[in-house]
Amino acid sequence: MTLFFFFSFVLLSCLPFLHSATNHNTSTSICPESFSCPNLAPFKYPFYNATDGQCGLIQVNCNFHGGRIQLGEHSYEIRGRLGFDSIVLIHNTTFERLVNEKDCKALMDNFTSPNPLLYSVSIQPFITLYKCKKDRNDSAEMERYFDESNYNRYKICNHHNFYYKHSISDTTVLSGLPPTCQVIQLPANVQSPDLGRQVPDNRNIFSTLSSVFSISFNLTTPCNECHKEKGHCHAPNGQFQCLDAKKEKLPRKLILILVLAGSTFILMIFLVMFIICHTYKINLFSYFSSKKKTPISEDASHFVVGVSVFSYTELEDATRNFDLSQELGIGGFGAVYYGKLQDGREVAVKRLYEHNYKRVQHFMNEIKILTRLRHPNLVVLYGCTSRQSHELLLVYEYISNGTLADHLHGELANPSLLTWPVRMNIAIETARALVYLHASEIIHRDVKTSNILLDHNFSAKVADFGLSRLLPNDVTNISTAPQGTPGYVDPQYHNRYQLTDKSDVYSFGVVLIELISSMVAVDLNRSQDEISLANLALNRIQIGALDQLIDPVLLGSDPDAEIMRTITSVAELAFRCLQYYSEMRPTMNEVLDVLEDIQSLGRIDDDDSKPLPPSETSDTAVLLKDFPPSPVSVAGEWLSDCTGSTTISTR
Repeated sequence: MTLFFFFSFVLLSCLPFLHSATNHNTSTSICPESFSCPNLAPFKYPFYNATDGQCGLIQVNCNFHGGRIQLGEHSYEIRGRLGFDSIVLIHNTTFERLVNEKDCKALMDNFTSPNPLLYSVSIQPFITLYKCKKDRNDSAEMERYFDESNYNRYKICNHHNFYYKHSISDTTVLSGLPPTCQVIQLPANVQSPDLGRQVPDNRNIFSTLSSVFSISFNLTTPCNECHKEKGHCHAPNGQFQCLDAKKEKLPRKLILILVLAGSTFILMIFLVMFIICHTYKINLFSYFSSKKKTPISEDASHFVVGVSVFSYTELEDATRNFDLSQELGIGGFGAVYYGKLQDGREVAVKRLYEHNYKRVQHFMNEIKILTRLRHPNLVVLYGCTSRQSHELLLVYEYISNGTLADHLHGELANPSLLTWPVRMNIAIETARALVYLHASEIIHRDVKTSNILLDHNFSAKVADFGLSRLLPNDVTNISTAPQGTPGYVDPQYHNRYQLTDKSDVYSFGVVLIELISSMVAVDLNRSQDEISLANLALNRIQIGALDQLIDPVLLGSDPDAEIMRTITSVAELAFRCLQYYSEMRPTMNEVLDVLEDIQSLGRIDDDDSKPLPPSETSDTAVLLKDFPPSPVSVAGEWLSDCTGSTTISTR
């Protein structure tokens, strides 16, 4: 055993020498991994700064206000960026002039990549046009194919007629087009106060176009593989080439010399340690072995990582051997049971399904998160079993009044109890908990009504931190596989694997809509495009049909104007939270401020109410229809149940 330990120690100690030696003479690129322009998020490959030389495929020229992007012979002003994503918001002044002049040249060509062998481009949002050559012989066929009930027409151009759907959000492309027709996709004008756009007139083709739009750059497969191998993509004379980075390897003799030198050095250290231990009779191996094998006594009253450690037997007795009659709820990680400890405390005991590595990770993660948090609107963790226990169990304070989901659309639903003022208080208390989490650099990742517990006073307590993530201070997002509950998951996080605190804001937006509507987040009985409650809400708010979204019990037979005005303001806030791009959503701090202002101005808890000022958001906010809503299903394993609480709920 001693010899094995020694040689393992020598081998591991030599690895740093080998790594240093083999990389000492390796050629290093003078190109920076990323760069920044004023007021813009950082750029990385395939973008490169014009001042750094040819370090990528797409040139960016930084200036005092931001920068310009060079695509072929054309240069465009950069209006915005999406983190390290390959998405750039640009302003095309040439296209703007053609659109303003109603010049047919604006309709003739797609926005294409200047070098399609290396990367492709796609624009968002866009409108699909069908450009068809004028031909008297085919005119009748065209009129039948693009019937007036579904398509607008533009026939003023000299050589072509243009057809497009009445709804510019319909981007589907027809198959089997007439041979004289071509598909053109141009940037669409979507009503947005941030971009200064007006509501498009679908009957005026130029009104539907916009000179400000986002471009997504995607490397071709050969270029992407070349980049992964540290090579450089080129396409001279229309032929793709991958120029590999030069790498020099050290001679084997030099590597052998370094290994022998390192081994000799480690051997000398080991001999010195052996002599010292022998002289002073110190047995290091016995010392470390004894430390490692010291068991945690489950019957002793002690603490691990800041919480009490309960014995499995004690919790088994408290829950009557985990009797089904004691079960409070079932979630993605396990079942939760009601229990009563010997000291009289009522508790909720979470029992994990499997004792495997992933479950242990979530078990330890929840303990790590909750032991550092103290907030009146967060559930309290009393303790857990030890790692050596028969099962992994978490012990929480017992919240007697069930979950918000139970009261909104579950077995505890009672309109007379969950009035609008009560719902407003729940929203504000939940927001306070999330603000506290974000200030502690923690993203909850599973905000939903079944994870919001209610006590006997209907005060909210946020629960279930098994999926939560710590967000380091020096980064704005972390890359992680999407996890959470369908219907609540941030669609941008789901599509781009970029988790930020704005992901919790999106989920909270769904919770606000549930408070307003009493509907479930995902309902397969609704129409296809409204299975997701977020999508349904955005559609209703977009068309000004908020009355179709509000739970009728909140207004009663004689609707209160003050409550209606307050509900409208909360709906507008939820609308902002549910925007696809995280940059367009408010922070949780801003959400909390708005909710408290709404409650304060509305004075919904007393009779001396003040009128709420008209909101500007209702006239200007817009549904970004081309962007996908929160996913209601995904490929892969969902780690949280969409119907039941994964923590504590009532019986």
